[in-house]
Amino acid sequence: MTPSALAPVSPQKPRPAPRLVQPWIAADVSARRITDEVMHPLISRPGAAWLASFALAVLALAVGVASVAYEVATGVGVWGLNKTVGWAFDITNFVFWIGIGHAGTLISAILLLLRQQWRTSISRSAEAMTIFAVLCAAVFPLIHMGRPWLAFWVIPYPNSRGPLWVNFRSPLLWDVFAINTYLTISLVFWYLGMIPDFATLRDRTAAGSRRLVYSLLSFGWNGSARTWSRYETATTILAGLATPLVISVHTIVSMDFATSVLPGWHSTVFPPYFVAGAVFSGFGMVLTLLIITRTVMHLEHYISIRHLEVMAKVMLLTGSIVGLAYALEFFNAWYGGNVYERYAFVNRASGPYAWCFWIMVLCNVLAPQLLWIRRVRRSVAALFLLSIMVNIGMWFERFVIIVTSLHRSYLPSSWTMYRPTIIEVGTLVGSFGLFFTCFLAFIRVLPMIAMWEVKAVTGHASETTHE
Repeated sequence: MTPSALAPVSPQKPRPAPRLVQPWIAADVSARRITDEVMHPLISRPGAAWLASFALAVLALAVGVASVAYEVATGVGVWGLNKTVGWAFDITNFVFWIGIGHAGTLISAILLLLRQQWRTSISRSAEAMTIFAVLCAAVFPLIHMGRPWLAFWVIPYPNSRGPLWVNFRSPLLWDVFAINTYLTISLVFWYLGMIPDFATLRDRTAAGSRRLVYSLLSFGWNGSARTWSRYETATTILAGLATPLVISVHTIVSMDFATSVLPGWHSTVFPPYFVAGAVFSGFGMVLTLLIITRTVMHLEHYISIRHLEVMAKVMLLTGSIVGLAYALEFFNAWYGGNVYERYAFVNRASGPYAWCFWIMVLCNVLAPQLLWIRRVRRSVAALFLLSIMVNIGMWFERFVIIVTSLHRSYLPSSWTMYRPTIIEVGTLVGSFGLFFTCFLAFIRVLPMIAMWEVKAVTGHASETTHE
């Protein structure tokens, strides 16, 4: 026997136990229970909380309708605009709502292509939020025209108006094409994702008008292997088409500013900066809506703490990118040596609208850094407060970008202040009323959780059609 064979054998280190991964669906639920709980709001009487929320949203919408009607009847002179500040609340709200709509497409399309399972419980609500946010955004270019009944003039088609034609070099016209394309793709993607659920509702509904509606909406879905194969192919193609829109739409919106020569706007950082900010604000609104919905409708085991934590991580990433963009803007203004550019950013931080700037920094840069703490990421109350702060901060970001560059431009003789009127504030309130009215109606009429996707995650995919 060799000496090496007689040598003592060193004990092997024990292998670490594998880390248990928390499931996305917090409860072990059957396919029938998933269907019953998702269908419950569609067939039951609305509760007091929903009725109170809907009444408040309709009241806000009525305020907005009255404000817009007065503005259309009187003219845009009822706004607080002047010769120097020709854009203010209208374009601020437009960019804000376009940004809100970006999280839905990101969750639906990009995360679907990346096969991220955490999107399953929240994708349907995020897609609906996209549709309603784009509708809110579309209101502001129309009323900014002053004569919204002539809005069809921005559509290029053969006409009898002589030399009057759309200006294809205008970024505002790019917005028309980008937003309509974005809305079309988002609507198709949203509806396509609901077809299997419409089939489930059809099979679970007694004969009558409601069953007939679900039958028409389900397009004869039978749940066969061939149907699922074609369905997955179609959703993948649509996701591939929708993914570039996340980048292109808000990039085009940023060109409304970046192609100008005003100090503070003429910047190449705007396209990526606006895209990151749009996803940031979109996830803030998604968190706000889902936290309220999961609590009021008792869906905690479908929209779990793990879902909220992952969304908080996305907010932390995009919020950090937004903070870096703020710093880059100041650095470029200093390093470029342009006296007008340098003054524009000094004026933002210390001028008459400095309070707006510091609210923006607090809400968008400092507050999201708390999400580095795991306890904060898993606290529903903390996430709800931070999501509200993010939406406030992102609205102020657009206001700061627009107003501070306009009210102090090149000629001191044209410097002036902008103060919104009650009509502009009423229009802003009305846009929130429109958004929440649409969303509250959505959760009562259509399934807000994708039943078939949740069943696939829990292993009940084969029972989707029958349960």
